[in-house]
Amino acid sequence: MLKENIKTIRKSKGLSQEELAIKLNVVRQTISKWEQGLSVPDADMLISISEVFETPVSTLLGETVVEAKADDLRAISEKLEVINLQLAHRKTARQKAIHWLFILLCAVIVAVFAVLIVLNSPYLGWDYSHPEPAVAGVVFHAFEWLFVRIAPLALIGAFVGVFLTRKKA
Repeated sequence: MLKENIKTIRKSKGLSQEELAIKLNVVRQTISKWEQGLSVPDADMLISISEVFETPVSTLLGETVVEAKADDLRAISEKLEVINLQLAHRKTARQKAIHWLFILLCAVIVAVFAVLIVLNSPYLGWDYSHPEPAVAGVVFHAFEWLFVRIAPLALIGAFVGVFLTRKKA
């Protein structure tokens, strides 16, 4: 039902799959898969589709629209409130997870710097006359060289991420 409704409404609005894809910020193949029934849009995308089509989500899903009574409106508003709370909770949980990932990234970068400082570039004293230590020394040296140059930028980015994803009071 959904696949036919998306295709029918899209055509009635005079939109090509490519035009609809641009409006929804997806690729044309995604629209094609929806219309063929190979995949379905998630709840957020259904809302976006309904906004582009200027059509209620219930119409997209194939529900027959009848005139709403006061009790029906109350039930609908309660359902919408629950959905909004769930979406807000999901957004908060996602933001919290990203916040802790940034904190973890900061901790890992600082820990690796501490290890490098304590080791004091051990590869400089290695015996490079044997192939295995020579390769290990070069690999360790390359890692340290790249890390010392890239990690400060990553640490600054992680601090900015921690600041931007903090919970606002």
